[in-house]
Amino acid sequence: VALIYINTILAFTISLLGLLLYRSHLISSLLCLEGIMLSIFVIVTVIILNTHLTTSSIIPIILLVFAACKAALGLSLLVIVSNTYGVDHVQNLNLLQC
Repeated sequence: VALIYINTILAFTISLLGLLLYRSHLISSLLCLEGIMLSIFVIVTVIILNTHLTTSSIIPIILLVFAACKAALGLSLLVIVSNTYGVDHVQNLNLLQC
């Protein structure tokens, strides 16, 4: 169980560093956010399974719903930026107007 914690914390840290360091393209930022959400999902699921908290078993499902909504919003933003500017640079997000 300790190996699972170490691996997921390492995955979270690498994804967070990737999000902070390589922010030039929107698709790489979205992939780093998905890695962060996946590692949080694994950590919460393992904690709930190890502590036998049946009242908190809905939390991983809520995390999955949040991740799916975030992915849909991010991909739609990627399509808008790609169609408008032809590239997926994050700096173009400041130019979008509603």
